[in-house]
Amino acid sequence: MVAEAYTGRFAPSPTGPLHFGSLVTALASFLDARAHHGRWLLRIEDIDPPREVHGAAATIARQLDAHGLHWDGEILYQSRREALYRDALLRLAASGLLFLCDCSRDRLRRPGGNYDGACRHRILTGSDPGGSGFSVRIRTSDAPEILFTDCLLGRTASINLGDAGGDFVLRRRDGLFAYQLAVAVDDAAQNITHVVRGHDLLESTPRQMFLLRELGMPVPIYGHVPVVLDAAGRKLSKQNHAPELDPRDAADNLYRALTWLGQNPPQEAANASITELLGWARQHWSRQAVWHGRAPNITESTITSRQYGKKV
Repeated sequence: MVAEAYTGRFAPSPTGPLHFGSLVTALASFLDARAHHGRWLLRIEDIDPPREVHGAAATIARQLDAHGLHWDGEILYQSRREALYRDALLRLAASGLLFLCDCSRDRLRRPGGNYDGACRHRILTGSDPGGSGFSVRIRTSDAPEILFTDCLLGRTASINLGDAGGDFVLRRRDGLFAYQLAVAVDDAAQNITHVVRGHDLLESTPRQMFLLRELGMPVPIYGHVPVVLDAAGRKLSKQNHAPELDPRDAADNLYRALTWLGQNPPQEAANASITELLGWARQHWSRQAVWHGRAPNITESTITSRQYGKKV
């Protein structure tokens, strides 16, 4: 049996230009794909118009290109794929797992972080995914334990979705499709075999695995990269006003990102060109080095039962 070809992806939201933390994630995803002779795709996750910044998608593409992170094929835009998300929602509704929810934010805070199933009696049936004023949630109370091995951490996690936030939203009250559904559907549609992304998205992994299994779609292999923090110990992010990447410093940015990823680039590589630096990085890429000497801070995640188990 021939092994399935590697396909990875980088999927930023166009809420602003890329910063150093974004580059670290993009570079890890790119190198893992190229080191395994795989394809690397670019997907713009523009399904939340209120948060979008005009022109950010084009800026992101230019920044990646300036840093030598060239993607394969055309860019995929989630804003053009609503029909696929609606179809997936209807397929899940046919299984009896979906229900309408009108709980307020104040109401949702009371159960202590886990949705308590207050609206499960409003089962979604038929061809209509629900009217305005209601979000659509998926029931996770009967979901089996989700088990996955992180290909970068080299450890296995066991997650009970009922204890990790509970029933989650697939379509928002304003009619927009939620991140979890769109990402799961597009990963399957693009034949993504490996998802390398930030450790801050760890809690999304079991949810997306659950959706893919319920939809009868293949589940990728996942790996999570250490999150870059600012001087105050906060995640480096657009919301925290992280400075955007300067293409004029591309080689230096890449060298610093490789160092953050534990790849230990040689000192002489600090003066290398982008092409030379990425060539060295592809040849020497080490998954094991990414977390060497680091411990993932799992206490900050809402996944409460996903303590990492034995090394594999």
